[in-house]
Amino acid sequence: MTEPKGRGGAWTEERGTSDEGRRRLKGAPEASRRQSMTRHTLSVLVENKPGVLVRIAGLFARRNFNIDSLAVGPTEHEEISRITIVVNCEEHPLEQVTKQLNKLINVLKIVELEPGATVQRELMLIKVRADAESRSRVLEAVNLFRAKVVDVALDVITVEATGNWEKLDALIKVLEPFGIKELVQSGMVAIGRGGRSITDRALRPVERSA
Repeated sequence: MTEPKGRGGAWTEERGTSDEGRRRLKGAPEASRRQSMTRHTLSVLVENKPGVLVRIAGLFARRNFNIDSLAVGPTEHEEISRITIVVNCEEHPLEQVTKQLNKLINVLKIVELEPGATVQRELMLIKVRADAESRSRVLEAVNLFRAKVVDVALDVITVEATGNWEKLDALIKVLEPFGIKELVQSGMVAIGRGGRSITDRALRPVERSA
């Protein structure tokens, strides 16, 4: 009696699938893991003290998280700083990291910001080749994205653009054919829509620890 053959290779009776099928199944968890990786934006309120940023960044590094974007600056309260962190990771490992962050003595509050409920902006400065022949087309692209020219040279213009990362990425793709000489981009900053503020609710712990 001949063993049945599948188009993907020899049939394995104990497994009930072909060699090719087993390869696909073996790769399925890895593909599923990649698909589960999502972009998360965290807003972290911290006491404005030396070394806090280093400890927070180190915690992400120990978990092998690659930080896509990080921005830090003061808030309306001089004793509080706000750190905005953007990471690509799975949901459950991120939850583990936020729990560890909450244990740091200088961390006051952590909020994950949902894109639909927040205003998110990044700043980009970009130098683009723009000679006499191409300058009008470069300026047309700049105006299309509501960006502005902040410096002009004989064969280069410097453009300032603000927006979410999708807008800035689209602008880069439009300007690339002209030739990008230099590019610098800030980290994302984000704030919740509406009248609520996460800073006010975090102020009391700072007063107690003072």
